[in-house]
Amino acid sequence: MNSDFVEMNVLYDFYGSLLTGKQMDIFKMYYMDDYSLGEISQELNISRQGVYDSLKRAESILKYYEDKLGLVKKYNDNMERLSKIKRSVDEVKKHISDKKALEALEDIEKEIDSLEL
Repeated sequence: MNSDFVEMNVLYDFYGSLLTGKQMDIFKMYYMDDYSLGEISQELNISRQGVYDSLKRAESILKYYEDKLGLVKKYNDNMERLSKIKRSVDEVKKHISDKKALEALEDIEKEIDSLEL
């Protein structure tokens, strides 16, 4: 799968609701429903160039929001941190025989799992 395609879908997940209704429709049809520009044009009764321009504008807006807000980067960084913490907890569990301490570590693991979306 094309990395640009994946990137656009991730950006849409975070910022898609900030697009106009028409931009959202065109974006979804193109990226999620696999419509061609021509098919979108026919479906929405607008020119192919209008579809292209609206799609490019939506992509630019999504990238702009990520550049300014960085929510995707923060999310990915946090997921990496959680993975490191979980690996550390697993490593510590190997060296602990106290039942209460092991239960506490398992509770920590459950909390980490609940944070991973």
